[in-house]
Amino acid sequence: MPFEIVRNDITKMQVDAIVNPTNRGLVPGGGLDAAVHKAAGPELAKACHAIGGCGTGDAIITEGYNLPARYVIHTVGPVWHGGQGGEKALLTSCYQKCLALAKAHDCRSVAFPLISAGTFGYPKDEAMAVALDVSSKFLFENDMLIYLVVFGRTEYLTSRKLFSDVQEYIDDVYAASHYHRNTEARRRELWQVDEAAAQSYEADLFGSAFPSEAPIITGSPKPDWSKVFEEADEGFSEALLRLIDEKGMTDAQCYNKANIDKRLFSKIGSNPAYRPSKPTAFALAIALELSLEETSALLRKAGFAISHSSKLDIIVEYFIKNKRYNIYEINEVLFDFDQPLLGNCTK
Repeated sequence: MPFEIVRNDITKMQVDAIVNPTNRGLVPGGGLDAAVHKAAGPELAKACHAIGGCGTGDAIITEGYNLPARYVIHTVGPVWHGGQGGEKALLTSCYQKCLALAKAHDCRSVAFPLISAGTFGYPKDEAMAVALDVSSKFLFENDMLIYLVVFGRTEYLTSRKLFSDVQEYIDDVYAASHYHRNTEARRRELWQVDEAAAQSYEADLFGSAFPSEAPIITGSPKPDWSKVFEEADEGFSEALLRLIDEKGMTDAQCYNKANIDKRLFSKIGSNPAYRPSKPTAFALAIALELSLEETSALLRKAGFAISHSSKLDIIVEYFIKNKRYNIYEINEVLFDFDQPLLGNCTK
């Protein structure tokens, strides 16, 4: 099952378990810890008192009491001291211990906050990187729905450099798209009113009014026309299964890397006429590590095209062009840009 980033109140999540960042004494504190205890009722504090304590990087589990969740997994994250005190290892341990407890108690879904990124001062982008790393490794071998719950607007979960690089790429693509639209409109207008001016305008744009024909390339291999026609007639499902075989992947490797549920994958693979949503089609292209041209071809089989008027499409294009195929990293950026996430959908 997939990993999903959501904006919500974690105490209202309809999941098997929520994670509560607390202190070593398990004494109800402030912030999210206080909110969880308030929503769960006084029985939760009694249960924590009976347990007595929890070490940094460790986790314990209690019932959820009045919460929608069946369980509360309490964990003690590290306080940030500049990264020199083993904070990353301790934070990694928090996520690992919580997921192990959730699995041991047969949880199908668990909701995490961004542990230690509040009053404990852990940088949000670095805390996010740890959450993504541990979750992706766990999901590759386990079947669970993991939510990362962000309350309100949290800026720069993504590293500032990556965020800036993607923003610059978006700006460049938008500018280029706007320039081409204006150029084409101007060219058409001139051809309608002044042929000589239109030819001069095109000469400035292209170097000559009448560009020479493309050179004939000799020695290029003849296409396999039977394969060309076969691939032209195949639907999305057939193309997907063919590409999985060509990449030497298993179905499980594909849907895990795509961050989609295996039931959705089965639905796609068993129905030749199935047309997935665009985020799902993109997710599968990312899982297969397709080039931009290959991604465009796969999307066309689902009835879509990559559009430079869509911020979602531009962001995914950026990652494909840079051969960065980690879907969790892509979703992290999409979340920061308020775009739909890839893979964690039902179609």
